[in-house]
Amino acid sequence: MKKIILFDLDGTLIDSTEAILESFAVAFKTFGQAVPEAKRIEAEIGHPLDVMFPTLGVAKEEVDAYVQAYKMHYRKISCAKTVLLPEAREAVALASKHAILGVVTTKTAKYSVELLEHMGLMPYFAVLIGREDVTHPKPDPEPIYKALAKLPSDASCVWMVGDTCMDMLAAKSAHIAGVGVSCGYASPEKLRECTDNLYHNALSAVQYIAKL
Repeated sequence: MKKIILFDLDGTLIDSTEAILESFAVAFKTFGQAVPEAKRIEAEIGHPLDVMFPTLGVAKEEVDAYVQAYKMHYRKISCAKTVLLPEAREAVALASKHAILGVVTTKTAKYSVELLEHMGLMPYFAVLIGREDVTHPKPDPEPIYKALAKLPSDASCVWMVGDTCMDMLAAKSAHIAGVGVSCGYASPEKLRECTDNLYHNALSAVQYIAKL
């Protein structure tokens, strides 16, 4: 296989909104703080937790404690309260017939692997790069470079499929092709500012790539 397809997770293959919102609520309540509105939290999904909490008003020196409170709860509920997005399973299965697959996410790699194993999808992926694997997360190209370093270097074409401009900017910075999907957290209008390749979901994105 001469193609490589890297997938984002949240908003691209999975919907873990319920688990994320519940875990944020637990973190804020743990420290006696009011829970931000769901729309404010959802607007930040895709960023690492250590970026999201300061954006939501947590003082820099308290971020680590909030992140740990979040993770303690999230790991308990993530599998039960996360679902595959429509046609995501079909997208991964089709992609595996045309390319070597990887995951590049700002989620914690450990929990991401557990989720994909729970859903029966982890065997499709040759590599998974999460937040703890990099110093600079997306939109920096470092996560993509880390993933590609673990995959065959003779691929003729590499693609990044994701639902936010962070995915598309990371792809551009890493000099690979980006394909946006509108089934996630960024609006189609916003994604069109970052990519000329925009599709309804991961399956339609993979169908486009497979034809090339």
